[in-house]
Amino acid sequence: MKYLAYLNKYLIKYKWYLIAGTIFTIISNLFGIIPAQVVRHALDLVKENIDIYFMYTGTETKKQMYALFATSVSIFGMVILIMAILKGIFLFLVRQTLIVMSRHIEYDLKNEIYAHYQTLPLSFYRKNATGDLMARISEDVGKVRMYIGPSIMYLLNMVTLVVLILTYMFSVNGRLTWWVLVPMPVLSVSIFFVSSIVNKRSTEIQRSLSRLSTYVQEAFSGIRVLKAFAREKNSIERFEVESNIYRDKQLDLTKVDALFFPLIMFLIGLSTVICVYVGGQEIIAGSLTAGNITEFIMYVYMLTWPLTALGWTTSQIQQAAASQKRINEFLEVKNDIVSAENLKPEIRGEISFKHVNFVYPDSGIKAIQDFNLEVPAGQSVAILGTTGSGKSTLANLLLRMYDTTSGELQIDGKNIKSYNVQYLRSQTGYVPQDVFLFSDSVANNIQFGNEGTPMEKIIQAAKDADLLENIEGFENGFETLIGERGVTLSGGQKQRLSIARAIVREPKILILDDCLSAVDTNTENQILNNLQRIMKNRTSVIISHRVSSAKLADKIVVLDEGRIIEEGTHDMLMNAKGAYFELFEKQLSLEEA
Repeated sequence: MKYLAYLNKYLIKYKWYLIAGTIFTIISNLFGIIPAQVVRHALDLVKENIDIYFMYTGTETKKQMYALFATSVSIFGMVILIMAILKGIFLFLVRQTLIVMSRHIEYDLKNEIYAHYQTLPLSFYRKNATGDLMARISEDVGKVRMYIGPSIMYLLNMVTLVVLILTYMFSVNGRLTWWVLVPMPVLSVSIFFVSSIVNKRSTEIQRSLSRLSTYVQEAFSGIRVLKAFAREKNSIERFEVESNIYRDKQLDLTKVDALFFPLIMFLIGLSTVICVYVGGQEIIAGSLTAGNITEFIMYVYMLTWPLTALGWTTSQIQQAAASQKRINEFLEVKNDIVSAENLKPEIRGEISFKHVNFVYPDSGIKAIQDFNLEVPAGQSVAILGTTGSGKSTLANLLLRMYDTTSGELQIDGKNIKSYNVQYLRSQTGYVPQDVFLFSDSVANNIQFGNEGTPMEKIIQAAKDADLLENIEGFENGFETLIGERGVTLSGGQKQRLSIARAIVREPKILILDDCLSAVDTNTENQILNNLQRIMKNRTSVIISHRVSSAKLADKIVVLDEGRIIEEGTHDMLMNAKGAYFELFEKQLSLEEA
């Protein structure tokens, strides 16, 4: 239960649901055990008077006694019916409190996990698969809900019923009660033994489900690649392998349950046999009546469902514990990207890298080495380099997706760690190399992160990104739904929409991470001309492998394996005839070809 203890704060939050549910459970069980006592009184009434009834055979008194018996039995029957109705009403109230409580907690827990996911750094998402994240917030939370809802309900029902019934049984005849309870220690040992097996197998099941969810999510996300390479059959085969593993683990757990329930029923049946045998001896001894034995047998069967449910409840609690353990693993991950001083000053845009080094924490790759760069506010810098040279890493450091391993990154002369993280990012416009668009309208994708933007600004941003003509060609214009990840748009349209999304915010710092790689030369020139006006008096960082994009910048930096190998203006670097010159000549010859 140590993992499930995390949920105690929610049980305290919804304590009135829990208290009311407990009270309703006690009341419903009181109405449940009264019929057994009514049956005892009815049976004893008949048994005690049946001989007298037959003594008056052929007389008027016999008819009167029959009428009295019929009336008494009818009253007993009505009492049993009323008790059943009242029990049903309070059982309904039990579910309306305890099950409703579990739904509230499920809602709160999912929101807590999702909100926590949002706070975690980019390194967390590099280490964990999307399918696993989804499994923990859906499947695992569902398992936990079964504990805080049905399992608690059945446990409360079992405890109150057992306490009420055993208290009354001991008050009637202690010896018979003890004999009836003889199989219970065996039941307890069985539950303890089975619980450890269930816990282990439940953990394996959830891990298998996470792998299955991850594979399915990747297959659907990359469906176009699968189809393009005609790998559907192979994908199905791999899915079957993962699915079979999950099925086998579920069957292993089912086998345990299949053996457990018959064992419980056998022990309950054994209690009934003992009750009849020992009870018969007590009747002979004159300490009990036949009505008492009938009452005891009814109590034994009343205990059948709670004790049978105990096995199911134990299984559910063990599965919930395994799921909550997985949830806790992620909830215990802390965000190391925090603000030292939580500053929110007006940002001018001066950028300063001072002996910055960065090593990716998950892979150990050294991406940036002794990097030094000064960018005055309102000026622009272009960072060029081959794939893997560390260009995009610099963008992540500026957005504070990661912190530097050593050295210092400053904005307006202050350490970037001093700024409020959300405020810093709100002052930055970012166009990523890997464009991600949401399944929403074009207008909402452009104003993403800047909700409430006037329509004229959205239109102007689309125009500056050379996307307005395309949007006007869509059937529904800016209200066109672009599908998951922008699947209905071309690669160039996605990049231009991403540019529009960044510039509509009117950021103090604009970061363009190889954002023109998917557009043709003519479109690139059009966008670059527009960007010249947009970048004016705004600090801009242009990350690219194209020299044409770099010509806009006030300063050009050439990277190689995380180090600056050249730095200067376009003319200076061309005259130096170094790496930049070679890159320019090579790209120029390709364009001419």
